[in-house]
Amino acid sequence: MGKFVVAEAEAGYKFVLKANNGQVLASSDIYASEHSCLGGVESVRKNSRIAKLEDRTEGGYPKMTNPKFEVYNGASGEYRFRLKARNGEILAVSEGYASKPSCLKGVANTQKNAPQASVVKG
Repeated sequence: MGKFVVAEAEAGYKFVLKANNGQVLASSDIYASEHSCLGGVESVRKNSRIAKLEDRTEGGYPKMTNPKFEVYNGASGEYRFRLKARNGEILAVSEGYASKPSCLKGVANTQKNAPQASVVKG
């Protein structure tokens, strides 16, 4: 089981979801308060269970409804994913991956770890 590390950031709070081995799976944007950050954690827990996969690296990809994991190519060519809530808000984004299979494994690990991950303060 992974863990969400909630910490103060420059202008508020953010979380990082880490796998058992300490690898960062996904992180959030900045939230104004710790309370709203914890709400974001709960939203990731809930949405990661039911999110569909939309592979934007393939031409003519089928568009999925939210919630969804979007797999895409980052600016420098690496593979990334983002988790979107039902309302289309981006809940969490991944680090860059060198290969698409590694990125898809990151999605799977997020789905596996997020629902039961503990919350710790960093």
